[in-house]
Amino acid sequence: MQLKWLPLFIFSILAQIAFSQSKVTLSGYIKDAENGESLIGATIFLLENQQGAASNEYGFYSISVEPGTYTVEYAYLGLQSQRKEIELSENQTMNVELEAMTTELNEVIVTGEAEDRNVTDIEMSVNKLDMTTIKSIPSLLGEVEVIRSLQLLPGVTTVGEGASGFNVRGGSIDQNLVLLDEAPVFNSAHLFGFFSVFNPDAVKDVKLYKGGIPARYGGRISSILDVRMKEGNTKDFTMNGGVGFIFSRLAIEAPIVKDKASFIVAGRRSYIDVLAKPFLNEDLSGSILNFYDLTLKANYNINDKNRVYLSGYFGRDNFGFGEAAGFNWGNSTGTVRWNHLFSEKLFSNFTLYYSDYDYKINFGEEAENKFIWNANIENFSFKPEFTYFINPRNILRFGGQSIVYTFEPGNAVGISEGEFSDVSLDKKYAIESAAYLDMEQDLSSTISINYGLRLSHFNYTGEGNAYIYGTAEAGKRRFPVDIKEYDQWESIQTYLNLEPRFSLKWQLGPSASVKGSYNRTTQYIHLISNTTASTPVDVWTPSTNNIKPQIGDQVALGYFKNLNNNMYELSTEIYYKKMQNLVDYIDGADLLLNEFLEGDLLAGEGRAYGLEFQAKKNKGDLSGWLSYTLARTERLVNGINGNDWYPSRYDQLHNLSISAFYELNDKWSLSGTFVYNTGTPTTFATSRYEQQGYIVPHIANETRNNVRIPDYHRLDLSATLKGKKKKETDRWVADWVFSIYNVYSRRNPFSIYFQQPSERVLPDQTTNTQAVQLSVVGSVIPSISYNFKFQ
Repeated sequence: MQLKWLPLFIFSILAQIAFSQSKVTLSGYIKDAENGESLIGATIFLLENQQGAASNEYGFYSISVEPGTYTVEYAYLGLQSQRKEIELSENQTMNVELEAMTTELNEVIVTGEAEDRNVTDIEMSVNKLDMTTIKSIPSLLGEVEVIRSLQLLPGVTTVGEGASGFNVRGGSIDQNLVLLDEAPVFNSAHLFGFFSVFNPDAVKDVKLYKGGIPARYGGRISSILDVRMKEGNTKDFTMNGGVGFIFSRLAIEAPIVKDKASFIVAGRRSYIDVLAKPFLNEDLSGSILNFYDLTLKANYNINDKNRVYLSGYFGRDNFGFGEAAGFNWGNSTGTVRWNHLFSEKLFSNFTLYYSDYDYKINFGEEAENKFIWNANIENFSFKPEFTYFINPRNILRFGGQSIVYTFEPGNAVGISEGEFSDVSLDKKYAIESAAYLDMEQDLSSTISINYGLRLSHFNYTGEGNAYIYGTAEAGKRRFPVDIKEYDQWESIQTYLNLEPRFSLKWQLGPSASVKGSYNRTTQYIHLISNTTASTPVDVWTPSTNNIKPQIGDQVALGYFKNLNNNMYELSTEIYYKKMQNLVDYIDGADLLLNEFLEGDLLAGEGRAYGLEFQAKKNKGDLSGWLSYTLARTERLVNGINGNDWYPSRYDQLHNLSISAFYELNDKWSLSGTFVYNTGTPTTFATSRYEQQGYIVPHIANETRNNVRIPDYHRLDLSATLKGKKKKETDRWVADWVFSIYNVYSRRNPFSIYFQQPSERVLPDQTTNTQAVQLSVVGSVIPSISYNFKFQ
C-alpha cells in the first residue's frame, strides 16, 4: 500500500461508520466463572442472522445489529456454552461468566478458542498453545517450559540445547519481539536457554505471530511472541506450585475485593548450588549457581467503563566461583495499563511500561587487582490503542507508540596493583515512534481482508560522539576518518519507514479456507553477536549513522482444512521472506568493549523460504500434532563467501516434531515428543599451514558455513499421576510427573571444533588434528516433580 491510497482507505472507513449508525450494540466482558479470568477469543454468535464476534485480549466484545430479539450463544472451548434470548431495542451491556463442563473432559485441549477458528479466522502464520497443553509436554527435569514448547511448532527452531531464545522462519533471535504483558523481554532464557523466564503458573495466554503480523505490532522483522499473564483469581484464594530436581515454584492468587480486584504473585528459585555445596572443595565453597524470578500482577475494576492493571517481572541468573569470578544477568519489567470504554463500540487501552536488561561480570579476589564490567539496555514506552467495533463485518484498530531507549554497551573498570583503567564505552540514546491504522473487513460471507499501515520513525540522538568511517576493501575493517560530538537529545541520524500489512481469507466452505498475507516490518535495534548461539553478554545497539535499520518483507499462502467435526486440523503454508541491512561481521571482528565496533560490522541481505505442514488431533483420549518444515535461509554479504549466497547459522532443511498425549485412565496420562532437525551449518578451514609443529587453519575466499554438524534428534517421555479430590470439600489436589528427557541418550552435537596435541611434535613428524564434538546433553535425564494446587 502506498500513501496515495491513504485517502481511499480513510473514506472506506468513514463510509462504514456512517452506515452503522442506525444499529444497536450488544457489548460486555466474557469471563471464566471459576476464577473470574477474562477469556481471550471467546465467541459470540447470533443465531437469527448468523453473525458473530470474538472477545479481545481483555475479554471485551462488541457486536452491532439491527434492533430485534436475538438468541445469543456464548462459547469457549473447554467451558460450557450459554444461550441467552436478548431483546435489543437499544444499546445493551451483557457480561457473561462461562461455567466449567459438567462432565470433565478426558483429553488435552490443544487450543482454548473456537473449534473452527483456524479455518474461519483471517489470521494465518499464527500459533497459539493453551497452558494445559504446555504443561502436558515432556520437558527437561520435568519443569514446564513455554519457549521449548514453541519449538515443537512448524517454522520455529533452535541451534541446539543450551542456546538462548528461538529462531522463526530463518531469523535470528533478536528478530523476535518477546512481550510479557506488553513489555519487551530482551533475554527470554534462564540457565543459558534450558528454561525460559516465563513462570507457567502465572501465564494465561501464549501467541506467536510468524507472519501476517498486524499493524499494531512493530520493531522486529521475524516474529512477535505475545505472552499474557493471569489477572488473579477474583473469586477465591488459590495457591499452586511445584517441587522438582532443579527448582521449586509457588504462586498465590486471591481477590482483593471479590469480583472487583485481585492479584497474583508467582516466584521460582533454583537450588543447584545448595545441592552441590557438600561436594565442593574449599576453593569453590562459596560458589553460586542459581536463578530466580518473581512475577506479579494486580487489577482493579473501577466501574463498567474503566479497569486498571499493574504487572511486573524481576528475574536474575547468578554464576559465581568463590570470590575469584562472578557473572549475573537479568530482566526487569513493569507495566501499567488502563482499559477505558468511550462507548459500547470504542474500546481503548493505554499502556505505560518500563523494561531493563543488564549483566555484570567481575574477576579478581583482591580490591587492588580486579575487573568489573556491566552493561544494559533500558527503555520506557507509552502506547495508546483503540478498537472501534463498527459492525460485525468491520473492525477498526488504530493507535501509536513511543519508546525512549538508553544503551549502555559497557561500563568497565580494571584495577591492577591499585591503578584504575577505565575502558567504558559511552551510552547511546534513541527514540522510536510509530502510528498505525488497521481495518478488518468481511467483504462477503466467503471473503475477508485485513489491511493496515504502520508509520515508524527512529531518532538516534546524543549525548555522545558519532564516527564517520572511511572506505575499505569489501569484507575488511573500516577505520574512522572523522568524529562529531552531539549534545543530549540532539539528532544524529533519523529514519522513517512505511510498513504496509495485508491479509486475505477465502472461505471455501464450512471446514476449509485459503489465506494469504504480506507484511513489511522494520527493526531499529540490533543484537551484536557472532557466536554459535547468543550469550547473555551480547550487546544491543541502535541503528546509527553507520548501521541501517533491518527491513523484512514476507509473503505467505496457506490452505486450512478441518475434518470430522473439527476433530482433526490440517494446515499447509508456504512463505518467502526477504531481509535487508542484516548485521554481519568481518572475520576476526572485535565485538567486546570496542569503541570502533561499527568499523567491524557489515551489512548484508537475507532470504528465507519454506513450506510448513501441521496435522493436529484435538479431541479424544489420544491427541497431539505432527509438524514438519522444509526450509532454507541464506545470506549475501559483499566480501564474504566470494560474494555468493551462503546458508545462515540458523539454516535447517528439515524440521520434524511429533507431540502426543494419551489419557490412559482417570489416574494416569502419558505424553511424548520426538524431534528431528537437520544439522546446522558451521565453518571449517579449507586448508592449513604448518609452522614449527603448530597448525594454522586457513579459510579461502572468506568462506562461511561450508559444512554441517550431524543431525539432531531426541525422544522425551512423560507420565502424570493425577490427584483427585476424595470429597467435594477437599481443597488440596496434587500430581506426580515422571519424565525421561533424551530417552535413548543421543549425544546431539552443539558444535564441532579442532584441536591438536598439547605435546610438541618432532620436526620429521606430521602434526595431526582432532575434531571434537561438543554435546551439551549427552545422556538420558530422568526426573520426578510434584505439582500441587490448593483452592
